[in-house]
Amino acid sequence: MKKEMEETRKLSDMIKLIKTLRAPDGCPWDRQQKKEDIGKYLLEESYEVVDALANQDSQALKEELGDLLFQILFLSAICAESNLFSLNDVMEEISKKMIRRHPHVFGDTTVNSVQDVKDNWQRIKQDERKDKSLFEGIPRSFPALKRAQKITSIASTLGFDWSDVHGVLKKHEEEIRELDVALKTGDRNKMEEELGDVLFTIVNLSRFLSVDAETALSKTTEKFLRRFSHVTEGLASRGLKPEEATLEQMDALWNEAKNKD
Repeated sequence: MKKEMEETRKLSDMIKLIKTLRAPDGCPWDRQQKKEDIGKYLLEESYEVVDALANQDSQALKEELGDLLFQILFLSAICAESNLFSLNDVMEEISKKMIRRHPHVFGDTTVNSVQDVKDNWQRIKQDERKDKSLFEGIPRSFPALKRAQKITSIASTLGFDWSDVHGVLKKHEEEIRELDVALKTGDRNKMEEELGDVLFTIVNLSRFLSVDAETALSKTTEKFLRRFSHVTEGLASRGLKPEEATLEQMDALWNEAKNKD
């Protein structure tokens, strides 16, 4: 109980700090911020939290969570100033939602697996949005891969999906053939369209494999950076810059890095 009281006090102190920053005699930069301005900071801080998680850096995670929390509280304070809603309203709304979407904990619903929980969650969410588009709750600001995976996941719950992973692979082969045809035409709009179809199918493949497409691509990008760093370091040890080396030399160093992974 003492720890909970201390956490409540610190939250209250943070809210007071934000009010001081926003006060007429506070910080000019903080005072001029509008709620629309905070969006980009929320995204930046969220990505930094994810980076800290990926790096398993607890100190960085603590710091980045603090930065993210500050932006959430700051945005709530701006909305309260405009009489839109208060931080209490935000917390009350999310509490109600969590209780409503966990009927197996706070109600008499019985579940037998994690999948049952997910199915219930999606069904309740759809009931909440029955007068809205099924996909309305998926932000356009999501990274393209994550947005596509969320959309196809919802479509899947309605039965619009392949029966198994082999159907996805077959569709991927079909899209690759269509991309090849587009390449031969030289039509950039058509190539873009067909490449988009290929990527969309790969996202569906990720979903069937229970792999987050965004995470998978991020890990592969980091792997590329790690291996290419080995290539540039190897070339430098020979007195070469990448633009001065042959493809064969770079390939040899790339394979060295690959064998180390």
